[in-house]
Amino acid sequence: MSVFHAFAPAKINLYLHITGKRDDGYHRLDSLVAFTNIGDALRLEPAPSFSFVVEGPMAGALAGQPTEGNLVVRAARGLAVALGLPPDPLPPVRLTLVKNLPVASGIGGGSSDAAAALRLLAAHWGVGADDPRLHNVAASLGQDVPCCIDATTCYLCDVGATTEPGPLLPHTDIVLVNPNKALPTPAVYKARTGGFVPPARLEHAPRDARELADMLAARGNGLTDAACHILPDVRDVLTQIAATPDCLLARMSGSGATCFGLYPDRAAARKAASDLLAARPDWWVVPAFVPTAEATTKA
Repeated sequence: MSVFHAFAPAKINLYLHITGKRDDGYHRLDSLVAFTNIGDALRLEPAPSFSFVVEGPMAGALAGQPTEGNLVVRAARGLAVALGLPPDPLPPVRLTLVKNLPVASGIGGGSSDAAAALRLLAAHWGVGADDPRLHNVAASLGQDVPCCIDATTCYLCDVGATTEPGPLLPHTDIVLVNPNKALPTPAVYKARTGGFVPPARLEHAPRDARELADMLAARGNGLTDAACHILPDVRDVLTQIAATPDCLLARMSGSGATCFGLYPDRAAARKAASDLLAARPDWWVVPAFVPTAEATTKA
């Protein structure tokens, strides 16, 4: 039996508008999502029985949590059910998650991990990557999971489970910064106050990172104030990113606490990351980029 590998890229919400609220309490979103060149990794290999292992620099954040509650295992069980396979016990494979991204951080780590697991298991079970059952299972796992299946630039609509293609973005160098503190998404939505804003899709595909930053400056993240209220460190992160030389834009991703800065080139992003880490060695600071043509999900 073959060994399969999948990359689970970090996603960033370039902007996130709260456009309304449904009767069931879920918020309606308009958000432009892009994927980066950094993320977690997942490996599937033969084993005597099913097992799930987490390793890597951020594995400690998941230590002690029930295996059954991890989105990777839930994805495996959900896809088995959808394909008519026994969900318990699951087929004899070993899934190893290399956790590089901070947890509960607004960059879709768990969602991207689940999507990677669906792609891996689909390949292992001989199911096409475009099989609608993958997307159905993804939607049942969380609002960010469906967009992570393809991991390409898209707009999140309604409560996030519905996506539409986004514009072709230019290569954009970024720096991701997290204060190494988790920020649960439900708490941020609960703390949100204020009204709603209309959708604000980009008028056209930006030519370069500078034009992208200019276009995003007219938009925002409707969860920032709530996140800062719960975790004031987020405001500090945004302030320090904005103060770095050549920063084109500083913004929070998703419900936080990870924030990002856009930069005109790789040298500026690396310099900013170095300065930020020197000032705050207790933070998670990583230079990265949004590729022009995203081909980040090969299994």
